[in-house]
Amino acid sequence: MQTDPKICFFLGANSPSGFYSLYDQLIDPAQARDILILKGGPGCGKSSLMRRVGQAAEERGYQVEYIVCSGDPDSLDGVVLPQLQTALVDGTAPHVVEPKYPGVVERYLNLGECYDKPALMERKGDIIACMSGYRECYARAYRCLTAAAQIGEDMRSLLDTPYLQAKLSKRARGILSRELKKTGGEPGKAVQRFLGGVTWKGVLCQFDTADALCKRVYELCDTYGLAHDLLTRLAAGAMAAGQDVIVCPSPMWPDRMEHLLIPSLSLAFLSSTPALPYEKRPYRRIRLDAMADPELLHRNRARLKFSRKVSAALTEEAVESLAQAKSMHDTLEGLYNPHVDFQRVYDTADALIQELLEGDSSQG
Repeated sequence: MQTDPKICFFLGANSPSGFYSLYDQLIDPAQARDILILKGGPGCGKSSLMRRVGQAAEERGYQVEYIVCSGDPDSLDGVVLPQLQTALVDGTAPHVVEPKYPGVVERYLNLGECYDKPALMERKGDIIACMSGYRECYARAYRCLTAAAQIGEDMRSLLDTPYLQAKLSKRARGILSRELKKTGGEPGKAVQRFLGGVTWKGVLCQFDTADALCKRVYELCDTYGLAHDLLTRLAAGAMAAGQDVIVCPSPMWPDRMEHLLIPSLSLAFLSSTPALPYEKRPYRRIRLDAMADPELLHRNRARLKFSRKVSAALTEEAVESLAQAKSMHDTLEGLYNPHVDFQRVYDTADALIQELLEGDSSQG
């Protein structure tokens, strides 16, 4: 039996400036009922606990948003249950999360208590050595991403002319007039999520999440990172019309928008590149590359081709360093895992399921 795709986003990114966090966007604490901040070191069961709670919520018919780890997309850093105004989040480095309203909204859950500390002390030297090499791999990855981003910015700035901006503005007006009707209510709000990430598995994008939330997809064919200005205009127009939006920044340029989702209209605008294409049939396709000055493109074809090749090679080097870091992290978890009481982790998860999900059902 085919299952519905899961809603998965990143809230952290491996970026040229290091780890870039959007964890303050997890859930609005002023509107939240309960936020559980998980603490504890490697291999103590944080991801397993969140996955168990998320699966139980899905089985009971609740919408679940999974926050995927930027270091390892097979692992979880958070789970959001919007209908329950509840979230669970890994609050440890590099995405440290601390309470804003302790005891009222947020509470701690220390899974470090599931360690067998005397047994771990016997592996102290191995653990310290492994952590040191792990950090250096990330440092090298960020250096490579910095160089790749600089080359990418050079390509984008070359093509960002008044000619291009005029075309983007005209196209945005056409889309807004066709797709958006003013609600007459309050302006819409924006929340930020990374739809993609640079991971040890390569450069990824959660296109399935966009497809699950939005049935109509505008594919923006964008080789040179030109989508931001179009998406900015579309997001502003959508919010002015009263629609809430999900703004998805670029992991390589977190101050620039790469995708835009408007779930209330079942409408998505997804950047698609030769290296990371949107492979399904879109509702509409817009070729942003074709909007650039054709004479400028022709005159700089060799330069752009070379720049793309070098940028891709640097990004691949960053991915290789992230893969080495992942291998070291697996070794680190292998040192910890035999000394974790996982039955206690699962019992804790089941207690949370009883409290958060079954308690809510009984109230309803």
